[in-house]
Amino acid sequence: MEKCTIIGISDSRQQWFPPNVAKAIANGKVFSGGKRHRDIVGEMLPADAVWIDITVPISKVFSQYEAHKEVIIFASGDPLFFGFANTVQRECPQAEMRVFPSFNSLQMLAHRLLMPYQDMKIVSLTGRSWDKFDEALISGEPLIGCLTDKRNTPQAIWQRMHDYGYSNYEMFIGENLGNEESERIYHIEAAETIFPEKAFDLSLNCVILQKLMDRPRPFGIPEQDFHLLDGRQRMITKMPIRLLSLSMLDLRSKHTFWDVGFCTGSVSIEAKLQFPHLSITAFEVREEGKELMEQNSRKFGTPGIASVIGDFMQQDLTQYPKPDAVFIGGHGGKLVEMLAVLKNALNPNGCIVFNSVSEESRQMFEEGCKAAGMTITQSTRIAIDSHNPIYIMKAQ
Repeated sequence: MEKCTIIGISDSRQQWFPPNVAKAIANGKVFSGGKRHRDIVGEMLPADAVWIDITVPISKVFSQYEAHKEVIIFASGDPLFFGFANTVQRECPQAEMRVFPSFNSLQMLAHRLLMPYQDMKIVSLTGRSWDKFDEALISGEPLIGCLTDKRNTPQAIWQRMHDYGYSNYEMFIGENLGNEESERIYHIEAAETIFPEKAFDLSLNCVILQKLMDRPRPFGIPEQDFHLLDGRQRMITKMPIRLLSLSMLDLRSKHTFWDVGFCTGSVSIEAKLQFPHLSITAFEVREEGKELMEQNSRKFGTPGIASVIGDFMQQDLTQYPKPDAVFIGGHGGKLVEMLAVLKNALNPNGCIVFNSVSEESRQMFEEGCKAAGMTITQSTRIAIDSHNPIYIMKAQ
């Protein structure tokens, strides 16, 4: 395929195209799109038109394109908005491409609601993880637009919000937008705690969330506010220590973070609240840690923290995103060996922060860093109230 024209359409059964687009269609020979697109535009195509269905695997579609010099492709809405034009650019970068967009579904929903949307944070959940949605939620974006799929449905979005205490958003759902016969718009008020029992078209809807009020997002959570392991406050990193440790980790410029020995999850939760973009994997040997992390994550509104239970030294670490930064909250007496493992797991220029509560553990950290070929670049001694002094140490 040397050239392609990508035409964005809505779900309307009465499509109108400007003259240049109509001319391109009339002169076209090879067309492509999904089955739904063919149902909409089929009668507008030349009698001898060739049609290539866009199905999975997508590689077979592009193999068919290779047999033709030029292809006209129909796509939903704006083809450059999480659309098929991005796929063409990736799979066929040498092709000359023209794009004629229509309104995307979130624009159409905002128009129906007469809602200014210039500040909307757009999140695609179509075949994607919750990461960007969680980031928008924790950040408190005033307007969040969500593209859905059959798994990440409006109900799943609503459930995730309410599981983590985000009952400060009202929801608008647009279904089959542009279709004169089946277009529907639903409004779910923030006060509703149970998602309404409605039969939504799971393939053709989108969601706009509008914030009505701010949700508390503390900077520094008092240790007594967490659900604790057997109620023991001594088993949690104290707030000033926690914040200083996060400062040393320099997480604003990082993407992935490991919390080794998370116990109550306080460091992971504090990190996620302040740096919602982070991908966090937290490790804990005790089975109780899983429930504690879940309870505390829900209490403080931090979805998306992946918790791993079991001996860290026995884990297959290759299945987790490589960290840019690591906090060691527990080591089970294997600190030297753990540092060697972490050195190999770290991304280049990554760092490790450790809180030493004794002279013995401080010496172990220094020994482990030297053996692993790492350098201690920062070390701060701090004492909180009547507790013993703690050394906060950073290695790179």
